[in-house]
Amino acid sequence: MASSNIWGQNIVKFLPGKDTTIISKHVYGHFAEHLGRCIYDGIYVGEKNTTVPHTNGLRNDVVEALKNLNIPNLRWPGGCFADTYHWKDGIGPKGKRPSIVNTWWGGVTENNSFGTHDFLNLCELIETEPYLAGNVGSGEVQELADWVQYVNFDGKSPMSDLRVENGREKPWNVKFWGVGNEAWGCGGNMTPDYYADVYRKYATFMSGPLFRIASGANSADYNWTETLMKKIPSHMVQGLALHHYAVINWEKKGPSTMYSDEQYFKTMQSAWFMNELVTKHSAIMDKYDPQKKVALVVDEWGGWYDVEPGTNPGFLYQQNTMRDAMIAGMTLNIFNNHAERVRMANLAQTVNVLQAVILTEGDKMLLTPTYHVMEMYKVHQDARLIPIRLDSKELTFNEESVPAVSVSASIAKDGKTHISLVNIDPKNEQEIMVDVMDKNYKDISGSVLTSEKLRDFNSFDKPDKIKPEVFKGAQLKNNQISVKLPPFSIAVLELN
Repeated sequence: MASSNIWGQNIVKFLPGKDTTIISKHVYGHFAEHLGRCIYDGIYVGEKNTTVPHTNGLRNDVVEALKNLNIPNLRWPGGCFADTYHWKDGIGPKGKRPSIVNTWWGGVTENNSFGTHDFLNLCELIETEPYLAGNVGSGEVQELADWVQYVNFDGKSPMSDLRVENGREKPWNVKFWGVGNEAWGCGGNMTPDYYADVYRKYATFMSGPLFRIASGANSADYNWTETLMKKIPSHMVQGLALHHYAVINWEKKGPSTMYSDEQYFKTMQSAWFMNELVTKHSAIMDKYDPQKKVALVVDEWGGWYDVEPGTNPGFLYQQNTMRDAMIAGMTLNIFNNHAERVRMANLAQTVNVLQAVILTEGDKMLLTPTYHVMEMYKVHQDARLIPIRLDSKELTFNEESVPAVSVSASIAKDGKTHISLVNIDPKNEQEIMVDVMDKNYKDISGSVLTSEKLRDFNSFDKPDKIKPEVFKGAQLKNNQISVKLPPFSIAVLELN
């Protein structure tokens, strides 16, 4: 809950309540598409690679870094790629798998050496739940039904027998399934009414206690959400997707590092729009599902800019500055504060694509500012949301404005309280007063992520230029916390 504040200070107040809403850990999910160097080079280098340490072709450094984030779920194989992907091309002996052309991303040919077994084994290594995106655009009903049986059925059947033949005896028991992707666009250019019928048909033949996620709206397409909630029975759908990227202009996205002050503001404005989107889509869902049984699943979000000069335009490789940290901190606070309905989300994308948490170059790897935000915020996973009221000062540019400060708070299972605070103002420190009401805390500590310049980023020459530091700008006295938050910074406080 936020409102503007014309006075000199930002005020956060814990609201009285039972603190019963849980921030699902699945809000902190990630997304790995067959796009550019996300899978190949980024996650998978092949079993025969002799220059990059790996386990069955999976990069050890990336596996370790992802495991450290406590990633709750990982979405694969797309994205737009999902509705051209035929999963049987990616199983069996690797030398016999057919090659395909990735018509969506760069027109490159890939050999399907990374397939279902490789992805699900990766999920086991990093201890995360897989989220499989099914093909309903160019695929058939039987194809998706077979995939469900292949990965989930424990008895004897044609598909489980094939799985055993390919080296996996026990099923993986995949719970999360996307029934198509962006059906309004690259997933088939369908109308919402048509897709609702397609969804019902495919979902009918997906057997088992699954969490089925319908292909939801593109940003502010509220009619799409209304139509799906109206036409799909609630027992057939467990999640409804939403996609929104912090983009200035789809025709002129702007550079990832050398952006202007105006471009920075416009990006923050687009990122903050997520709050309105989640609020309005949730209100529509509430009309048809007042008990909130269906989750809002924001399974694609993040910043999107022009690719780095000299790279393949279809690979969507971009750098990651403190601007991206601001997007991540603000967006995750929005999701936390809407935890009753937003129960799953996926940052786009994991490695080397869009707002990646990891970048690789040969045998080198670095962690981006976004990675550090996700690591700092993991304390909110499965914690109890503390309802707050926030009166924030405004960040203004050319008579337009957005809140300068973003906040969310929660109580972890061990009883510790965490408050995440973001100051998107590129020039001014923000003083924030937090009233914790009747919660009698004894001590406070914290970490902060910022840098010397807004446009700073981690490079392979200086991979640790931006990383969390101990935060000393918070004081606790008489149930009041006074915070001095530097420009373009994120702090996470811990209270006992």
